[in-house]
Amino acid sequence: MSNQQVLRATRTAPGRAPQQTELNRVCAAAGCETRLSRYNKRQFCYSHWPTVLPVQRGVEKKIAA
Repeated sequence: MSNQQVLRATRTAPGRAPQQTELNRVCAAAGCETRLSRYNKRQFCYSHWPTVLPVQRGVEKKIAA
């Protein structure tokens, strides 16, 4: 038994609890019955969330002449 190693965990720092929304919410897309997580703040599931493309910086805009 003297050759065994013992690992001890340390506690994490106390912090804020994650924000939660109401229970039993369903995706707002027509015909979708996906139940949303209580931690998902959005009204749609991942499959129906609208795609938003980020603004690309450093790309020159072409000016129509």
